[in-house]
Amino acid sequence: MAEKPSIPKGTRDFGPTEMTRRNYIFETIRRHFRRYGYLPIETPAMENLKTLMGKYGEEGDRLIFRILNSGDFLEGANLQEIQTKGSLFAASQFSEKALRYDLTVPFARFVVQHQNEISFPFKRYQIQPVWRADRPQKGRYREFFQCDADVIGSDSLLNEIELIRLMDDVFSDLTIKTTIKINNRKILSGIAEVTGESDRIVEMTVAIDKLDKIGKQKVKEELLTKGLSADAINKMQPLFESHGDFESKLNFLKTFLAEVSIGLKGIEETEAVIRYLNAFGKQLQNLELDITLARGLNYYTGSIFEVKVNDSRSTFSGSVLGGGRYDDLTGIFGLPNVSGVGISFGIDRIYDVMLEMNLFDQLKLSETTSQVLLANFGQEEEQFSLKILNELRQAGINAEIFPEHAAKMKKQMSYADSKKIPFVVLIGKDEMQSGSLTIKDMATGQQEKLTLNDIISKLSK
Repeated sequence: MAEKPSIPKGTRDFGPTEMTRRNYIFETIRRHFRRYGYLPIETPAMENLKTLMGKYGEEGDRLIFRILNSGDFLEGANLQEIQTKGSLFAASQFSEKALRYDLTVPFARFVVQHQNEISFPFKRYQIQPVWRADRPQKGRYREFFQCDADVIGSDSLLNEIELIRLMDDVFSDLTIKTTIKINNRKILSGIAEVTGESDRIVEMTVAIDKLDKIGKQKVKEELLTKGLSADAINKMQPLFESHGDFESKLNFLKTFLAEVSIGLKGIEETEAVIRYLNAFGKQLQNLELDITLARGLNYYTGSIFEVKVNDSRSTFSGSVLGGGRYDDLTGIFGLPNVSGVGISFGIDRIYDVMLEMNLFDQLKLSETTSQVLLANFGQEEEQFSLKILNELRQAGINAEIFPEHAAKMKKQMSYADSKKIPFVVLIGKDEMQSGSLTIKDMATGQQEKLTLNDIISKLSK
């Protein structure tokens, strides 16, 4: 008995209905990327392992999908050393390549490699899949798409503003109500300094970033296990209880970080972002300063962003976008002091949210690419219809012909219905002699005789 086929956990197949809906999201995001002046690039699905390792923190490194070296990967390996040093060392010996974890680090590598071919500041967008060896659950997959927009080669805060406006435009177009959360890694560095744990900024931000998922008590417990003192955690307590509007939170931070220069610099940058946004003449009511927003990736150095769904029609609690400023990501590849800022849309999570809220049903998206089907009455009619088919396509009409001329008309009409093709052209002996073709509207059932030119004109509208 043949084995039942399956796919790896955390991956999915997408049929025509899903792809029509996903493409609507892709096209909406891509349209706004272009509106804001971003240019497309692509990078390989796999990168050299050394390109990726050490860029995402200890937890991120563990989630990288490594690719076994081709051939006999055990040849020449010191098995005794591997047994002594453990599985992580073994993986490094057997794998020189890995599937990309995100699009930002490959983008930094791309910029360094192609620095003489691009103009700075360089604005790029990239829509491609990424892979993470994560535990699959709702809204979290092992293979998923990211839609990234980055500006590199400029430290102007105007770039942050453009990205905030862009993300707001996209979610408005998708009719999803959201909250855009903003913070600054310099503020977090200042907090770490106040608590006396400056050397543990990475451990601290990784734990704080889980606040929404596991709650205050669990975050405190994780901080203790990471080596932070109870006194340091007590000093952080006001952060967990900070409430109020944007201005109230900034005033709290100015007091809390009054003696810490890097923290005050973060506050200054955040205030500048608000001034820039106000210059557009349209205030964003959904913008929120979240002091506990950390974004667990190590390469962020300034503003950080996250977008949460804030819509009564959805129960989804995770983020649907993340991003931030990175001042020297290219430095690890030999091009120092090149600042950048970027955002990444979580396409799969956005899809799940829109599906839950029945937004696709309201859009009435067409699942077919064909505007018209040419029915097939027989071999002679088929030969005649092929010329008609060619002329329709040359005129820019998406058209197809039923491939079996022995098939009953009921089967051909059912085929058109199943693919949601709106029109069927019937070409029998009479139509071949008169030149007037019968076109049937599948929605109403009405038929009329038209010349080919009239049909082209009708379908072009």
